[in-house]
Amino acid sequence: MTLTTVLAYCGALFIAAAIPGPGMTAIVARALGSGFRPTFFMGLGLILGDLVYLTAVILGLALVAKTFATAFLVIKFVGAMYLIYIAWKLWTAGLLPQSIEAQRSTHAGLSFLSGLLVTLGNPKTMLFYIALVPTLLPLEAIDMADYALLVGLTFIVLMAVLIPYILLASQARTLLKRPSALKALNRSAAGILAGTAAYIATRSA
Repeated sequence: MTLTTVLAYCGALFIAAAIPGPGMTAIVARALGSGFRPTFFMGLGLILGDLVYLTAVILGLALVAKTFATAFLVIKFVGAMYLIYIAWKLWTAGLLPQSIEAQRSTHAGLSFLSGLLVTLGNPKTMLFYIALVPTLLPLEAIDMADYALLVGLTFIVLMAVLIPYILLASQARTLLKRPSALKALNRSAAGILAGTAAYIATRSA
């Protein structure tokens, strides 16, 4: 791959990731509701989902992804259902400031899984990798070294986009110390997550 090709891919990925969509909306809502740590793991799940799509496209499985539409619909609805579960927990918990740390310490695995499912069921991500990436990368000429480079660059670019979102939302949460304000914030985050779940469930893959 040439430097121009790599820069074009990184630039397109950065723009696509930075544009608000189901994944980024879920990240912000999760950070508002739960703080930095579980949201960071959710971000890692989102990135893994991107890497799954990147790998599938490089291996020439875009056609397979389109053929097995039912499997992708199942993934999409599982992701939407888990977001609804998170929204329900945030709506009913009414977290108080002193309980935030306990909540942060228990949901790393589930947060990671939710991020993965959101990405795998995100039409925006599907469109980027299945429709746009083949026009940016010479898929037929990519070897293992190129693949490793693309994986590393994808991780770096997505982290560069996700971390500022997570930090800003987490800081906004810590500034709200009153229980009533924190409860309102949790319910707002729950509403955003529920809306994100509805968006994912109703959009066609």
